[in-house]
Amino acid sequence: MNKDELLDQLTEDILAHVMRGSFPERELAQSIKPDQLDERFEEYELLLDLHFVLKSDVVSFVRDLSKHLRSIRTETQTVSRTRRGAVDGRINWGATIKKRYTEHPRDRSIFVCDNRSIDYDIPENIVLKRLISVIHTTIREAEEYLRGEYEWVRETWKGNENLIDELQRIVERNVHVRRIRDPDTYEPTERMLTTAANSRQEVYREAASLLKSRQRLFEGDADEIRTLLEETAIAPDDQDSLFELFVLFRFVATIERLQESKPKFKTIATGRQEVARFDGDTEIALYHDNSASDRNLSFVAVPDEEQEQLSRTDEVQLTARDIASDYFGREFRNHTGRPDVIVLEILSESEDRHEYLIVEVKNSTNTDTIRRGIKETLEYLAFLRVNEDYVFGRDEESYFGSGWNGLLVIQDLDDDTASLEEQSDNPVTILQAAELEEQLAAVLRELL
Repeated sequence: MNKDELLDQLTEDILAHVMRGSFPERELAQSIKPDQLDERFEEYELLLDLHFVLKSDVVSFVRDLSKHLRSIRTETQTVSRTRRGAVDGRINWGATIKKRYTEHPRDRSIFVCDNRSIDYDIPENIVLKRLISVIHTTIREAEEYLRGEYEWVRETWKGNENLIDELQRIVERNVHVRRIRDPDTYEPTERMLTTAANSRQEVYREAASLLKSRQRLFEGDADEIRTLLEETAIAPDDQDSLFELFVLFRFVATIERLQESKPKFKTIATGRQEVARFDGDTEIALYHDNSASDRNLSFVAVPDEEQEQLSRTDEVQLTARDIASDYFGREFRNHTGRPDVIVLEILSESEDRHEYLIVEVKNSTNTDTIRRGIKETLEYLAFLRVNEDYVFGRDEESYFGSGWNGLLVIQDLDDDTASLEEQSDNPVTILQAAELEEQLAAVLRELL
């Protein structure tokens, strides 16, 4: 599956699940967030804004902002005030006579005075102030990254001019910006955006255009989402997370179809645990990028020390662990790592049985990488524990389960490979990206 096909499919998935409010936005943000960013950017809206402010037209807007602010528009308005015994401004004799006649008979000390003032709070300026506020707030959250040497931000905000400091000066010191009131929560309204878009001044037209672009992004416009995914928020060269997210959505769609029920999606908390749960005669819980610790699942590679004769491999692991523990003065445990996707299936109470599908994802066609993925999936199965007890390998059972408990998903290969039926005797099933739509259901049926 090439990049364009992957992006098209993920755009459809996000429109179908995330933008309708069913799939947790935090999970999506975690999947496309570069590793350098901290947990604040697992908030979907903040990640979208960070993507927004790194757009080249936003950077160009800030670069020219100081020049544009010199010709900012204002309106002059006249404010009338009633004064007694003093004159403050130009006397409005018509209003004064009327005021004396209707409210203050025979009081010749009453005057209505007109004062002219400059009004900054016109619709175009409210639009401009909102855009500046969005950019400034986001830059403040991400300043440590934007000032750093990360490749994904080079040639944007840092550059030769250091636009971050320039924007800070504008927000804090520019008299025109400071005189514009802060927009209300619901502002700018559509009428304000239309007024700014039709302005004769370029700065207002650009501000309206950029805010509308941001609005489309937040509302889930397909083109804006595809652009976001194409740039992986900020790291264009990292396709692994996109491929992993593609696989996760294929699981959601396939289980939904097999169960004929809508999943209950969870908000991902720190620790990244359950993503979705499917109820019915068979209850299925879907976990992503975690060992499902809230189900007491773990993948700890600990040799059985009670065996009379340890294998050479076990002896090496135990001795290495003991040496490290003695040297550092603390206990160590050998973890296998974690699979990229876990599907946990809980069968009905009447059958009193649990099944697990462990899924590893490799965004690769490299033979060595695929072989490593097979080995890792076998390790996950062999060392899968619930409440410290091994899941597989008890009694006469294989260390790797029934043969349908391990799945490796890889990129599409040009070479001829074994079909799903030809793999039926293997403890790990391998599916290519293009096969997921049709073959994943067959794998899941073996467990259901």
